[in-house]
Amino acid sequence: MRQIEGVPGAILGLWSVGAVLLHLYFAGYGYPEPLELAALHLALFVPPVFFIFPASPASPKDRPTVLDGLLAVGAFVPNVYIYFNQAEIYERTSFIDPLTPIQYVLGTAMVLAIVEATRRSISYTLAGLVLLVIGYMAVCHLLPGAWYSRPLSFAHITEINFLSVGSGLYGSLTVMSATIVASFLIFGSLMQASGMSRLFGNFGALTGGRFTGGPAKVAVISSALFGTMSGSSVANVVVTGSMSIPLMKRLGFRPVFAAGIEAASSVGGPLMPPVMGAAAFIMSEMIAVPYSAIIIAAAMGAVLYYVNILTAVHYESKKLGIGAIPRRDLPSLRDLGRDAHLVLPLALLVTLMMMRFSPYLAAFWATIATVAVAALRRHTRMGPRVVFVALRDGGYLISMIAVAVTSAGIITAALTNTGLLLAFTGMIKAAAGGSLLLLALLIAGTCLFLGVGIPTTPSYIITAAIGAPLIAEHGVPLIAIHLFIFYFAVLADASPPVAPVADAAATIAGSPPMKTGFYACRFALGGFVTGLAYIYEPGLILSGSLFDIGATAAALATGLVLISAGLVGYAWGPLPAWLRLGFITAGCFCALWYVVPVWQRGAVGVALVGAMILISRSVAARESNPPLQPALASHPEGEVR
Repeated sequence: MRQIEGVPGAILGLWSVGAVLLHLYFAGYGYPEPLELAALHLALFVPPVFFIFPASPASPKDRPTVLDGLLAVGAFVPNVYIYFNQAEIYERTSFIDPLTPIQYVLGTAMVLAIVEATRRSISYTLAGLVLLVIGYMAVCHLLPGAWYSRPLSFAHITEINFLSVGSGLYGSLTVMSATIVASFLIFGSLMQASGMSRLFGNFGALTGGRFTGGPAKVAVISSALFGTMSGSSVANVVVTGSMSIPLMKRLGFRPVFAAGIEAASSVGGPLMPPVMGAAAFIMSEMIAVPYSAIIIAAAMGAVLYYVNILTAVHYESKKLGIGAIPRRDLPSLRDLGRDAHLVLPLALLVTLMMMRFSPYLAAFWATIATVAVAALRRHTRMGPRVVFVALRDGGYLISMIAVAVTSAGIITAALTNTGLLLAFTGMIKAAAGGSLLLLALLIAGTCLFLGVGIPTTPSYIITAAIGAPLIAEHGVPLIAIHLFIFYFAVLADASPPVAPVADAAATIAGSPPMKTGFYACRFALGGFVTGLAYIYEPGLILSGSLFDIGATAAALATGLVLISAGLVGYAWGPLPAWLRLGFITAGCFCALWYVVPVWQRGAVGVALVGAMILISRSVAARESNPPLQPALASHPEGEVR
């Protein structure tokens, strides 16, 4: 990102803050109609991308170029046209009324602007995918078999992307970005500026730092807590990893190990309620389920994910002989209490959503409460400059999300209008051959494959469009299907060969990025297991009786503990190869052997983990109280005392 100073930087900052404040006002007092809102959203947030992100490494890093200005105008004018001509657009008959020359020009300019903004701020892969689907629309009538579709003229392609109400550039995805996503990103930016990350870091140090593998457990706990408000894996690494990774290295963890732990912990941030990232908000709108219901359904899975990481960290730390953080380096309860009031806005957010307030209205009042609550203590009080910077940076983040979501809107519009969506679903269905497990694995693999070059949100949107209807045919609840896809879209951020979260952690730790990605995958194993379990275990979404929910938690938790111990190769001591294999097999039985009733798997898991704990305690007791050695051989009788 550029660091623009002086008058241009001030103008850009004021533009971003103004756009944020307007969206915050809408969240509290009502939104305009969807097409008007979508056009206004893109007009305000897409142009800044060309000033924030340079066109190439050779571009100036401290000032925008003339080309950047022209592209910004090219992204602004088409949206102004839509905003002031929405009545005409609503009244026209799609694919019958001819396009005017100005509509051809503006539609083409806007699509190209989105592609270039995506290339600069998101990834070459997503930008290339947008161009690929547009190219497919132009030649689909020339292709054979399942790839064939009716001919689409340039006018039809322009209309699908630019003038179709409810799809393309101004579809429901862009509206979601302007409403729920924007309001929560504003809230998260102010929460972070208030010092909430310091509170989470201190809490993590107090709860996890006093035990075996203290620094690693601090990283896990603080990343989980920070994820409740950020919803961003990379932001999680930057904020918590900059503190936890150096500490882990100083106390004996290898750099690649420290980076892998932090990457796996941070990638779980979007899985952690109540703020779960942009894709979770879009999920709420896509399946018409209240966001509060998604929070409830995701809660157990998020906890299990971090239980798995904590278990792996614990056994690895015992294996390496790494203990707690020295007491002198731990914060005090007083340090924690100084920031405790910052929890109130988060509590207000959860309360309002549980009371079925709209998510954006809940985020609006939580944002207002953040500024007010922070003002209660001098050290957390945010002055005008701090608030300005937080809102500006929040606006920059919204710009990136808006570009990513709009690109996904173009892709889904192309898939739908050409019938390619049905072709993909038919291919996957035929390959699965009626097997739910194989179908789930194929869709999970699709999500991970897309995640190689596409961020979580568009990866989730595209995979859900393709795979969710297929799994729904097997009677799986819709919310469970989408959480399953969401999990794998999130975990793709830490999966090699392209893993942005692992890359960020590796940069801080000075470790090889690829190797860090494999370590992160190993520690994130609980996410893969839990994600798949959403398809088979209704208790995971807290559906069913308390007994079923408890049995599901026991089966998955104990299975993950056993698998972690087997992979690390340590429990009460170093484990021989046969016992490691036994632990992994038993863990897979408890967590993944769905043909056996969950209560039976849970009972087996509790018994095995209980036995493992008893043996560990027995061995630890013997090591701390070694038996007395006979001394008669070296001392005359009567001299032994």
